Amino acid sequence: MSFVFDPVTVVALPVAQSKDDFPVRRVYCVGRNYAAHAREMGFDPDRDPPFFFCKPNDPESVVPVPVGKAVSIPYPPLTKNYHYEIELVVAIGKGGKDISVADAAQHIFGYAVGLDMTRRDLQIKMREQGRPWEIGKAFDYSAPVGLIHPIQTTGELNGGDIHLTVNGKTVQQSNVTHLIWSVSEVIANLSTLFELKAGDLIFTGTPDGVGAVVPGDVMVANIDGLTPITVNVK
Repeated sequence: MSFVFDPVTVVALPVAQSKDDFPVRRVYCVGRNYAAHAREMGFDPDRDPPFFFCKPNDPESVVPVPVGKAVSIPYPPLTKNYHYEIELVVAIGKGGKDISVADAAQHIFGYAVGLDMTRRDLQIKMREQGRPWEIGKAFDYSAPVGLIHPIQTTGELNGGDIHLTVNGKTVQQSNVTHLIWSVSEVIANLSTLFELKAGDLIFTGTPDGVGAVVPGDVMVANIDGLTPITVNVK
């Protein structure tokens, strides 16, 4: 098969204790999955079922963060309110649809630390107009992701401290136990909407404390049991 131009390269994320990388197929994100964050965004966390949006899966959007190194991402255009959101990222290793909550963990390849970077002013503008969020969420360099730790070595991650610092100051801190919809419930619900396949990533939601960063800021994201990531804004 030949193409009129070279196809996009698959994004490859490093895997702990492996020479093989994890190829990214799709990137799903869960909106408002921590009660405190839902409230800080002006919503009732007990009213809504989980909802989802997507980010691009190309190399200009998903940013692998090497172990022990920082990556730099550019401040995006057309925003004056560029926000961080630390999230537990679930990597899917076995596909399926209509997956039960009880079976969901069997579909997990592993876990990583991620940042759902957001052009908040553009997201809010689109939300107020009843339009899709893409320009606020699905832009270049919007999804830094760290080392994937296989579930065989971590076990199921149903808890653990999750926190983010900016320039050394803690700005977000919570526990994965505070997810409104657990990882297994998210996988089960998402699989009723899409057939999940190996290579999918699921950003599971962010705690409260989201805020803006500017060029020169350094973000360090950490979740218990996983490798932290350091991301600089340039």
